[in-house]
Amino acid sequence: MFSNLVFQEDQKWLFEARQQRPAWSELNRQRPRDNVDSPLLPTPILLREGTSLAPSSTNSRAGESTVVTPLQDGLSFEHVSQRVERLPLAADRRPHVTIRGLSKRFDNTVIYDKFDLDIPRGELISIFGPNGCGKSTLINIIAGLIPADAGQVLFDGMLLKEIKFGYVFQNYREALFPWLTALDNICYPLKMMKVPNDERRARTEKLVARLGIKLNLGLFPYQMSGGQQQLVSIMRALVVEPEILFLDEPFSALDYEMTLFMREQLQRLFMESGTTMVLVSHDLEEAVYLADRVLLLSRYPARVADFTPVAAPRPRGLSTLSEPEFVRTKAHCLNVFQREVRRS
Repeated sequence: MFSNLVFQEDQKWLFEARQQRPAWSELNRQRPRDNVDSPLLPTPILLREGTSLAPSSTNSRAGESTVVTPLQDGLSFEHVSQRVERLPLAADRRPHVTIRGLSKRFDNTVIYDKFDLDIPRGELISIFGPNGCGKSTLINIIAGLIPADAGQVLFDGMLLKEIKFGYVFQNYREALFPWLTALDNICYPLKMMKVPNDERRARTEKLVARLGIKLNLGLFPYQMSGGQQQLVSIMRALVVEPEILFLDEPFSALDYEMTLFMREQLQRLFMESGTTMVLVSHDLEEAVYLADRVLLLSRYPARVADFTPVAAPRPRGLSTLSEPEFVRTKAHCLNVFQREVRRS
């Protein structure tokens, strides 16, 4: 919907930014680094008077209640929750995304050949597979960023142009408009949708307050750390209240400390919104930890090697990584992955 306009504008500014790369590089060298000396949450949030900064949310997913409180170091969250097992997908439940007969080749390399897939509604799906198997290509085709050679992608029977969706790019430094503040970057899709200025700001501030994120929205991208920039990218994708959110290796450019923090943020966003999310990851532990199901792809031409459910209850934390069921699920995914690598 709004997305085509946003991507056209992205292409325009990328061309302009490349002409000014030395200047922007100098600004990037001045930005805070992702380390303990420059934490993600150093500054107060810019909120309207009377807006609460300590939200308490009730999760409607599987009857789970969650209270989120920033810890003293500002780099993780404490979840107080009833740990309720997730219900399996009903057999008669319609898929959110239906892919049929998808084909795509680059030159003489066939990436997909009559590929079929159903993506369940309201689940977080991780895509994992051998390098070059077409993980990012798949979500780029679904999101309309690159055309398919053949096949059809439908969203509850509708075309892409009939729905609202969000996309979080891998390279956060080129995904934001460097001449816009954090607030204006987040508001940008709403601007393209002709939403009035006051409503744009109100919706953005409401989103930031609901997430409980302390971030000075008056900063420019070059003044923010990498984690802050990627957080702004995620909020920009969420501000339109998308029906589905695509994330292409959103944490790959962050250090480990910031990656752990961002995983918790994404999990909390998912639990609060129930938005269907499709995440590409090169990290198997991350793929299993975040997902309701892990889509394991083969080498190209890609096929579904396995669509593995993850039964671990939410919210998940560091203790989840050592739980027997999680370890078994990760081991199964690793075995499937290694089997597909050997076949190639």
